[in-house]
Amino acid sequence: MPLPKLPTRPAAILDVADLKLEPKDTTAPREPSSSSDPHPLIEAIETVALKPIAMEKPSKSITLDLSSLSEGAEKLSTKPKGSVRKKPAGSTTTVKPASKSSGHAVRKLFVLDTNVLLHDPSSLFRFEEHDVFLPMMTLEELDHQKKGMSEVARNARQVSRSLDTLVGEHRDLELGLPLDGLGHKDATGRLFFQTTAMASTLPPDLPMGKADNQILGVVRALHDKFTDREVVLVSKDINMRLKARTLSLSAEDYFNDQVLEDSDLLYSGMLALPDNFWNKHGKGVESWQQGGTTYYRISGPLCHQFMVNQFVYFEGPMPLYAQVREVSGKTAVLATLRDFTHGKNNVWGVTARNREQNFAMNLLMDPECDFVSLLGQAGTGKTLLTLAAGLAQVLETKRYSEIIITRVTVPVGEDIGFLPGTEEEKMQPWMGALEDNLEVLTMGETEGGSSIGSGQTHDWGRTGTLDLIRSRIKVKSLNFMRGRTFLNKYLIIDEAQNLTPKQMKTLITRAGPGTKVICLGNIAQIDTPYLTEGSSGLTFVVDRFKGWPHAGHVTLQRGERSRLADYAGEVL
Repeated sequence: MPLPKLPTRPAAILDVADLKLEPKDTTAPREPSSSSDPHPLIEAIETVALKPIAMEKPSKSITLDLSSLSEGAEKLSTKPKGSVRKKPAGSTTTVKPASKSSGHAVRKLFVLDTNVLLHDPSSLFRFEEHDVFLPMMTLEELDHQKKGMSEVARNARQVSRSLDTLVGEHRDLELGLPLDGLGHKDATGRLFFQTTAMASTLPPDLPMGKADNQILGVVRALHDKFTDREVVLVSKDINMRLKARTLSLSAEDYFNDQVLEDSDLLYSGMLALPDNFWNKHGKGVESWQQGGTTYYRISGPLCHQFMVNQFVYFEGPMPLYAQVREVSGKTAVLATLRDFTHGKNNVWGVTARNREQNFAMNLLMDPECDFVSLLGQAGTGKTLLTLAAGLAQVLETKRYSEIIITRVTVPVGEDIGFLPGTEEEKMQPWMGALEDNLEVLTMGETEGGSSIGSGQTHDWGRTGTLDLIRSRIKVKSLNFMRGRTFLNKYLIIDEAQNLTPKQMKTLITRAGPGTKVICLGNIAQIDTPYLTEGSSGLTFVVDRFKGWPHAGHVTLQRGERSRLADYAGEVL
């Protein structure tokens, strides 16, 4: 019997096209291969084609795609010999379903009301990875507010310039504009404009001619269109947020400008030491005197909670009233205070009546403290203490050249209209507190920093003292503060709770060499619209300046005006 002819090519390099596989019975056992080293491609194809179906129960998470299998076979055939790695025994294959982008899955769509942009011009870039949507009515209201020299008009113009820069670099508004185009790296979302009319299903009772209702209509249309995203209205208007919630729409206040969520957490500038303070901090105390002040270096677990220029007090068998001067880990340096409650240490005839007033007077008379903030309710003595310290340092010690007083002209009731006269004459109706305190400081025979005679010379001496004092006190308006620089001035900012953080920055940065800035206010009496206790400029500076070696803060607690005023503050 003649032998078969030898193959023209070696079996190790046979192509798949040359293979003619006959259909086999999958239930019959396989015969062992005669080749000791079969080709890996042939082995893989035979394994897939001849694998019994009943051997393994298919898993729900495994999907066999024939197209992907054919693509894998083509890749296998193109790889050189020895490049195919066998899968280890017992390993399983998991096919993950296609998922959405993680950024788009969690991104919210914030619809901004006009008052948010007018309140904070940089609010566009404060939403981190989330997207921002501006309705057409928001742009229309921005256009109405851009004229004028007020703070609102300036904010409107700043927002318009930012939008113009963003739009100028990108032409396709449908895809959105990247918010990080102006250097705001934290804003990774996109800005979208309303480019088409949106049909909304608002109740017929809401007139669509009103701007707020048109914005609500846009929010409803976006809510119905993007069902997989959370659409949130951001507005400073409480009534608009209430209307949005009654329509089952998400609405939030603008919280980015909030310094604190609770005003009770605001830094008070004081810390009451516990009863066991000396037991834990009394060992190894170092003390020395310098310039009439006694210093103590203490160590203990409470020292890391101290802040520079913070007042600490301990009222017990070994009382302590001190100011923190240095903090280093668990070690702190405390300095004793000057007792301004004693008559010999009076300042322009005024003495401190309680512990907090004594702390405040130490800050006001400290030449190394450039910024002082005093908080307190009406009648706690903020203006009187500040003015007395200013007169003493201007007229007696000559530390400052003059006193400058300014405040926000926000009326409590109806405005009285335009006033005639110069800048100081226009500001006089707002400076009633100044007149009242000057009357207190100059009413005594030996008060006011000068000796006033009796009889007919009493009125003359008092008039001369008042003229001298008024010549060193200037009343300025906030509207003319830009571009100015104050040298060696004693600058008092009254009613600072009505200032925005941006206005506060504008005022404090006017200070030149040798100038001391004092901010007075009560965050419970805010008259400026859209400002709250957490977003007030006074709260802002108290939180940002705490711990700075040349700044101090005290919250006055006890009213000293009269028993009637104290009782009215409690029960009314």
